[in-house]
Amino acid sequence: MSTELQKPDATAASGHTMPSRESADRKQLTQGRWAYTLLAPSLILLAIVIIYPVLNAIIMSFQKDSGLDPATGFFSEGGPAGFENYTHWLLQQCTAPGGGSLACPPGTLGAQFWDSMGTTFFFTVVTVAFETVLGFWMAIIMARAFRGRSLIRAAVLVPWAIPTAVTAKLWFFIFAFEGIANKLFGTQILWTGSEWPAKWAIIIADVWKTTPFMALLILAGLQLIPDEVYEAAKVDGASTWQRFRLITLPLVKPALMVAILFRVLDALRMYDLPAIMTQGANGTTTLSILVVQQIRQGFNTAAALSTITFLVIFLVAFIFVRFLGANAVDAATSSGKAK
Repeated sequence: MSTELQKPDATAASGHTMPSRESADRKQLTQGRWAYTLLAPSLILLAIVIIYPVLNAIIMSFQKDSGLDPATGFFSEGGPAGFENYTHWLLQQCTAPGGGSLACPPGTLGAQFWDSMGTTFFFTVVTVAFETVLGFWMAIIMARAFRGRSLIRAAVLVPWAIPTAVTAKLWFFIFAFEGIANKLFGTQILWTGSEWPAKWAIIIADVWKTTPFMALLILAGLQLIPDEVYEAAKVDGASTWQRFRLITLPLVKPALMVAILFRVLDALRMYDLPAIMTQGANGTTTLSILVVQQIRQGFNTAAALSTITFLVIFLVAFIFVRFLGANAVDAATSSGKAK
């Protein structure tokens, strides 16, 4: 027999033909179409609830507010404003009675922008710093094995589960002049009636409510660290501080940075606590409170302030995400080199 007759037919022996290049491409194209079809409702919903309001606010921010024209004394229906609404906030310029612009008088909303910006970032930095330290401490305790650990973890969630408005009213009564705080410490402080006590009252209330959120996110990162790593470090003679600095912190860093990012973005939008506890008085006006106050006077000017606030929060989020992404790439590269 010839060599050709002795060779078995691979196609016949397998019982089926190998898929061709065209069929594979057709299958991939069909899957891509199904993916777009399934994602379309979610994308349309996101466009309606996110993209449209943002674009509409940007368009409104370049329009004048309707009202009395200070130059003529007649009612004006608005019209194009250019960057006037933005200079009103960023440069604190207000419309002069006879036309033109002048520096916004003290006490007006236009003069409060940079003060509100500073107050917002002050609350953000201080509250997130306290919540990170206390949350880390609580997470380390909850990560240990002891009797009643499940009960402790459930109890930690109680402050986070309480609505923010209820929390604000609760701490408002605690910091009242005849409230628990003054009775407990034997003081007579106007907690919500003077600047720095009001700020620290809001900080304490926010730390009490949102520290459990930080603790749970950090706890999730701690539980991913294998126990064998700590046991090996103990065998090598590493102290408790060395294990924390060289093992816990590097391995929990991704979860920690995500927790800090979430809290920073949330704190930059702070509204409920200062609005209920102090009504934004005594130097506690945040950007969100300023936006609500401006809405009562003009939607378009408030839209410009909302756009500025959105850009500030977006810039902060971009910096955090960029920072986290660079660390992830470096960690993957270093681990690959180590292997």
